[in-house]
Amino acid sequence: MNLKEFASRIGLSATTVSRAMSGYPEVRPETRARVLEAAETLGYRPNISAQRLATGRAGAIGIVFQGGGRFGPHSSEFMGGLSTRLQRDGIDILVSTVETEEEEIAAYRRLAASKRVDAVILHTPTCRDKRIALLQTLGLPFVVHGRSEAKKPFAFLDIDNFGAIAEATRHLAVLGHRRIAFINGDTASTFARDRQDGYCAALAEHGLTPDSTLMSHGEFTDETGFRLTQCFLGLPSPPTAIIAGSMMSALGAMRAIRVAGLSPGTDVAIVAHDDVFPYLSPENLVPAVTTTQSPIRAAGERIGDMAVRLLQGEEPDSLQEVWPVELIVRDSTRPVLA
Repeated sequence: MNLKEFASRIGLSATTVSRAMSGYPEVRPETRARVLEAAETLGYRPNISAQRLATGRAGAIGIVFQGGGRFGPHSSEFMGGLSTRLQRDGIDILVSTVETEEEEIAAYRRLAASKRVDAVILHTPTCRDKRIALLQTLGLPFVVHGRSEAKKPFAFLDIDNFGAIAEATRHLAVLGHRRIAFINGDTASTFARDRQDGYCAALAEHGLTPDSTLMSHGEFTDETGFRLTQCFLGLPSPPTAIIAGSMMSALGAMRAIRVAGLSPGTDVAIVAHDDVFPYLSPENLVPAVTTTQSPIRAAGERIGDMAVRLLQGEEPDSLQEVWPVELIVRDSTRPVLA
């Protein structure tokens, strides 16, 4: 059925139905809920092209990835969650890949000028991210996956990176580990800075001094985890425990430990941050890996929901969330060998 027929069936004007399904803030929540429920019951689907023409919206959310070759499992899981949420509102995703920071800035300017998207998702923010100020100046709505320092409030979803790594470090220290290595991301990014701060704070709580030789940074890949762990194990006083910033890094770390003739979990304890991948379960590894766990697919869904709410008129400062992270203890963390 068309819009006019559907509106007649539920006793509302075509204009009200169109605005309700497009998320206009002036439509009362109970009216919007009634329209959506009726559409589901009657099997009504709006003509997307006509709806976009009537509302002046593009019906798309943009996301720009810098370094397309690094589009890995974390990005895939996040995009899966984001797509799942946005498709419920008939919203498409426009993905762009660029190679440099300058190209990314130019991409945002093009998106704002062309009006091909209604909002954008900004990911992996730096501690003082100039992309945020740019988007605010351009007037292009956005949601950030992470946090950053900014003069004006903005919508964001982040996890407690400080608390996650602090808890992992405390867990190892309580088990008697004193040489605890840490594989982190680039500390220009807020999440990596917060993780490093949590690591150092937890060490200090147990009277331990951070050792720069036990703190390394790199991409969250198997190869990087392997290479950095080899460097740790080659130290005059190697670590008895390693915190890996991702499950992918942990796989490389465990491989390096075995190559060195040692046993993960027994000779060298392992804790990993797990963004939850359906094809990589920490409990199925040998040994089962202790993790700080936060589902990245769920984060993608939630950010999609926040973007929709932002377009419906909610204020950015009402769309700010920090999710706690759970420590799940498994066999890879045991008391330090005497």
